[in-house]
Amino acid sequence: MTDLDLDRPVPLHPLVFLEDGDEVTIGRADVDSYGIFPGEGAALVRRLVDGDTPRQAAEWFEREYGEEVDIEDVLAGLDELDLIRDSGEVAGQKAPVRFSGLGAALFSPIAWVLYAALAGWALFAMVAHADLRPTYHNIFFSDYYMVIQVGLFVAAIPLLLLHESFHALAGRRLGVRSRLRVGRRLYYIVLETSLDGLVAVPRRQRYLPIVAGLLADVLGIAACTVAADLTRHADGTLSGPGRFLLAVAFAALLRVVWQFFFYLRTDIYVLVSTVLGCVDLHGAALTVVRNRVRRLLGKPETDESALHPADRKVARWYSWLVVVGYTLSLTTFALAGFPVLHRFVTGVIARLTGDGVPTAQFLDSAVFAAVAIAQCALLGWLMVRERVQARRDRRLHHVIH
Repeated sequence: MTDLDLDRPVPLHPLVFLEDGDEVTIGRADVDSYGIFPGEGAALVRRLVDGDTPRQAAEWFEREYGEEVDIEDVLAGLDELDLIRDSGEVAGQKAPVRFSGLGAALFSPIAWVLYAALAGWALFAMVAHADLRPTYHNIFFSDYYMVIQVGLFVAAIPLLLLHESFHALAGRRLGVRSRLRVGRRLYYIVLETSLDGLVAVPRRQRYLPIVAGLLADVLGIAACTVAADLTRHADGTLSGPGRFLLAVAFAALLRVVWQFFFYLRTDIYVLVSTVLGCVDLHGAALTVVRNRVRRLLGKPETDESALHPADRKVARWYSWLVVVGYTLSLTTFALAGFPVLHRFVTGVIARLTGDGVPTAQFLDSAVFAAVAIAQCALLGWLMVRERVQARRDRRLHHVIH
């Protein structure tokens, strides 16, 4: 930070202020850089925005609250958030958000009626026809593993993009920008829609952008189920395309179940954190769990006073849900993931090591194994990339007190 004259007004970018209880979110909407300030800290920043010099603002703060403030430390925090303009820098202006009209239409009353009709149709079809109900057997729509793997991968791409598009458009209808990136959760490779600007939106308006992806998943499952039912053979049995659609629907259902694995910081986790007004609930919960273990082992505990008050309060019970999340994850894997994985692995090994295996099946299994190894390599690369980025970028989600 360039040394600022404490007797001259601070050149700030246009700032947004959002009060939420005793705290105020302050930041720049043009670059999605925000910080959470206590009420008195936000009042001090407002004095700077109104033209007070840092010295004048500090003197006002002392008169108003009866305590001194390290104004240079405050300025350093504002600069770290890129809220202060450098010499000659033009004040940032937020560009219009594209596709906001499409987002408004996608979540209009008429759209909600259509969504409900599609979901109701699919539910009725599953009740009436047992072969439409989700089961892991639906995954095996072909005898060739590579066909299953490639088919489900290709089919998942539009559904994943639909999921992320619903997140993005639900935010863009509120004027919030979005970015799509590749990341991971534990050993899952995921697409992520970044909606950093939601922190500057009233809390009630954040809920729909957070759960919009789940709505897209449900609609995708419903559409696949209805289409499978409509493409039956004349004798009532499922067609080849119908079996494939049910495999896609089951894979999508597993992604919906995955959202309830709180410890992976999924959409449901973000929803819970937002409803409860938390800042870093996951980090706080892990701290509480570690302290419980340390307490049992008689080791020194981590100081929890530095945690955000809301995080500290909620983590007392939410930390137990982290354990439940692991339980749900292991249960889902045992009931659905492991049977599928076991069948794939044993089948591949049998085809690669057996005698008299047809060439087509041997090549199918070899390619399948190669793709699986490539996916593991990608996961490893993402893990390394996350560690490198974590060391380079420590500015996200600042809490200034």
